[in-house]
Amino acid sequence: MNVTIRRVTAPEDVKTLAALADEIWHQHFTPIIGEQQVNYMLDWFQDEEAMTRQLQEGMIYQMAYADGEPIGYCGCKPEEDRLFLSKLYVKKAFRSLGVGRMLFDSACGFGRGKRAVYLTVNKHNDNTIAIYKKMGFTVIDSVVTDIGNGFVMDDYIMEKSLP
Repeated sequence: MNVTIRRVTAPEDVKTLAALADEIWHQHFTPIIGEQQVNYMLDWFQDEEAMTRQLQEGMIYQMAYADGEPIGYCGCKPEEDRLFLSKLYVKKAFRSLGVGRMLFDSACGFGRGKRAVYLTVNKHNDNTIAIYKKMGFTVIDSVVTDIGNGFVMDDYIMEKSLP
């Protein structure tokens, strides 16, 4: 399997990214938060319009491809002293093959000179939490964020020092 990572810049890339997000989110998050909240969150911040706006506001999106097929993506945003890893998702068939780690390492390149990388993760996303802990992340806070329409994001904030 030949995996490449490319930065998302063109409108057609954003369209591909939104379709990939839709596929991965429905597969992964529906058992955790339910289909209604998945649909709401995808419409709220993972559709073409939202991602285009995020790119304009400084979010950096990258997609991983295996032999030309999009298989995962990440989004990060450099902040004053930390890098915010907003999104890191890989299609189920390509998990445990190092693709997520490749995306993570690539994203961390945008955090040069920052003291740490941090992220939010749903408190019930047990496998993902375990992976982040294995990578050296620690839970530094717990937050419940009202995202409207009767939905909340119930997350841990995890952080890892950067070299």
